[in-house]
Amino acid sequence: MRALVADDDRAAAAIVTRSLTAWGLDVTVAHDGVRAWECILANPAPSLAVIDWEMPGLDGPELCRRIRNTPQRAHLYVLLLTARSSRADVVMGLDAGADDYVVKPVDSGELRARLQVGARIVTLQERLAEKVRELEMSLAKVKQLGGLLPICCYCKSIRNDQNYWERVEVFVTEHSNAKFTHGICPSCYEQAKAQLSA
Repeated sequence: MRALVADDDRAAAAIVTRSLTAWGLDVTVAHDGVRAWECILANPAPSLAVIDWEMPGLDGPELCRRIRNTPQRAHLYVLLLTARSSRADVVMGLDAGADDYVVKPVDSGELRARLQVGARIVTLQERLAEKVRELEMSLAKVKQLGGLLPICCYCKSIRNDQNYWERVEVFVTEHSNAKFTHGICPSCYEQAKAQLSA
């Protein structure tokens, strides 16, 4: 999982980066808000960000607001890491769009625990996004069966998109998740029996 550490205090950034790297995260470091924003917009984007409040260029709350106002990056899990400890600052940081708030000096165990929560949330978001993609693909297949289907009134074959005629069960199987089993209805059974007797 990719992470961004944004802090203009190089010593603090190095400490957090060492911890995140030791926990198996692929870390990018930025020492000002503008560079942090560039890293957030880059591809591949980070999934987690540990952002300091006070940085040159853009501060932490402004970065949070930009992240939340950018649909492609709004899912990014943001932990605001700052020396500001008043209740008003915590509220302001969370209102700006931070997912979590940690006061410096940071306790390594607390940071790890909070980032594990963030990683779980990111993983759940990724799974949900994958399920949405699967549902959209299924819906697209179902929609393919909507509308008018050209069908032969004698043999009941269907003309496909390439202008070839194929059996109805082949067409439906290729355009949906339906599977066919074959049997005979009572009316056809009686007709077949009558033809065999004649």
